[in-house]
Amino acid sequence: MSLNINLEVKHDVLCIRLSGELDHHSADELREQATKAIEDHDIHHIILNLEQLSFMDSSGLGVILGRYKQIKQKHGEMVVCAISPAVQRLFDMSGLFKIIRLEPTEENALQRLGVA
Repeated sequence: MSLNINLEVKHDVLCIRLSGELDHHSADELREQATKAIEDHDIHHIILNLEQLSFMDSSGLGVILGRYKQIKQKHGEMVVCAISPAVQRLFDMSGLFKIIRLEPTEENALQRLGVA
């Protein structure tokens, strides 16, 4: 199964919705698309909707961490929402939830960032 990437810009927030598998085969594509969107649309915040993401490995964590650093340089925030249990475990083990907020839904995440 491959990775499906859906990007949507709402004001200065980039909503990234992923479905399928984020691994070393698909990490570069996500990195390129997200970086281009951040630069093209002057993005300050990212919402990662991982509800449909069935698998992620360390290269996926690397892409997410890289976009987090990119957003932090703009004094923005990254929010993860609607995460599947398997991927949530990976986030927990990696310590990413110490720096990235988790919200139950994309709507909650948008409200948290003052967009909804």
